[in-house]
Amino acid sequence: MSEVTAQVTEMSATETEAELREELAAVYRLVAHFGMTDLIFTHISARLPGSVPRFLINPYGLLFEEITASSLVVVDLEGRIVEPTPYAVNPAGFVIHSAIHAARPDAHAVLHTHTRAGCAVAATEEGLLPVNQMSMEFYNRVGYHDYEGIALNKDEQRRLVANLRDHPVMILRNHGLLTVGETPRQAFTRMFYLNRACEIQVSATSAGTLRLPSPEVADYTARQFSGEAQVDYPDEIGNDLLWSALLRLLDRVAPDYRN
Repeated sequence: MSEVTAQVTEMSATETEAELREELAAVYRLVAHFGMTDLIFTHISARLPGSVPRFLINPYGLLFEEITASSLVVVDLEGRIVEPTPYAVNPAGFVIHSAIHAARPDAHAVLHTHTRAGCAVAATEEGLLPVNQMSMEFYNRVGYHDYEGIALNKDEQRRLVANLRDHPVMILRNHGLLTVGETPRQAFTRMFYLNRACEIQVSATSAGTLRLPSPEVADYTARQFSGEAQVDYPDEIGNDLLWSALLRLLDRVAPDYRN
């Protein structure tokens, strides 16, 4: 490799990491804005480009509303800090994330929450029901992992991965919610609507007897969301428009996330 090529490659990698840091910091701020945090606990991680496994994760002790692009910490698959930083990390909090990153090449981002509605649905025998259109996005696309105690042990990782399978989301029973994505923004969007589906289910359950659609309709709706079903009016720009709108929101309420 020539010196010029090496410099270009290094610059490209730096720009890519800078963009990824900014996007992940934006997701942390959005999770805080929409009330899905557990103070300084839970995590959102993102895989950095390159052949050596490295990941961005939140500094331990900062509220999600305090996180900026530059404060994100780089760790390896064991959750050990691999680049200089004034911050600490919580390696135990990376147990779930590292297992999924290692097993799922498409899981560049992993987002985990302990929201009230998510924990409520995670405590039910039925799990997520096709109560509403938002819920049906995840019909037959949810993994379930039984509670084994606080996720501090490596031997649980194999079972976590096996239960997630190739699903985009997982309900950790008696614990919380988890989503994966090819990008932090995709993991966030999935979490927003998974959590909203849980909120709707909790409300609907308390309102009376549930009326659920047929399995055929629920499955068709899920395929519409995923783009697997042919429709007359496909929406090919909605996700990009949504992310632009969310960034405009952050620019109004928390522009320092880019720092």
